[in-house]
Amino acid sequence: MNRYIALQKIIEIGSFTKVADALGYTQSSISQMIASLENELSMKLLTRSRYGVKLTVEGAELYPFIERSIYQYRSMREKANEIKGLETGVIRVGTVSSVTCHWMPQLINGFKREYPNVQFLFHQGDYTLIPEWIASGQIDFGFINPLASTNLKIKTVKNGEMLAVLPKGHPLAGQKSIQLSELADEPYILLEEGHYSEPMEAFETAGITPNIQYTIHDDYAIMMMVEAGLGVSILAELVLRRTNYDIVCLPIDPPITRTLAAGYKDWDSLPIASKYFIDYLMEHKEELP
Repeated sequence: MNRYIALQKIIEIGSFTKVADALGYTQSSISQMIASLENELSMKLLTRSRYGVKLTVEGAELYPFIERSIYQYRSMREKANEIKGLETGVIRVGTVSSVTCHWMPQLINGFKREYPNVQFLFHQGDYTLIPEWIASGQIDFGFINPLASTNLKIKTVKNGEMLAVLPKGHPLAGQKSIQLSELADEPYILLEEGHYSEPMEAFETAGITPNIQYTIHDDYAIMMMVEAGLGVSILAELVLRRTNYDIVCLPIDPPITRTLAAGYKDWDSLPIASKYFIDYLMEHKEELP
């Protein structure tokens, strides 16, 4: 393959001496490579004159095959590097608790059937921390709300509903749905999500100021506090699945939705294992709860 690459460079540059410098060989070595290739093919490939080096008629006919061979060789090397990356790769991902608990086990289980040696490193964060970690290179990609970070590339995964969370026995708990105005005077437990919060955006749009009594960075702690009768909250329906807390979850009218996307800085600079996982995520997103 080195002979093919040397020939290609000679055609591009037009000088044996400059090609030798570019490829790190002596001029004699480059000449020997071309002579060896010509002997193997039993034909002259190049002619030299005071105007430089050019292909012979026969060389011009063979040159497209040589270029194709170089391209295929380089593609093979790139694929080999991909395979090596998938054999030893570590996927560094930023997640929120609902994704960690209800999406990642299913996704990892399927992905590891195809790439069993890939490892995962989780960073649990919020709508502010995760974009900051992506920007600094601490993680490869993360699950974000696209509205919370506009300077990242994204692939939208799924929209999900948010529900009002009330203690059992609360006067509003027997309703089929609830309006934000009905929560205005209730002690409100806010999930700390960084500088962006879907419920707070909805309250602001409705012209309502909630009675925030507690601000917590953990969905499950909020469920326990609601269960204890300390207040009400609004959480993603996804995180409310398979919980054993003695709480009531009601749809909100009009609905509040949360969009989750895979956010990253630049696709070309992503490690190969993370690219493959994001592709796998997008292929299987309709199977997610």
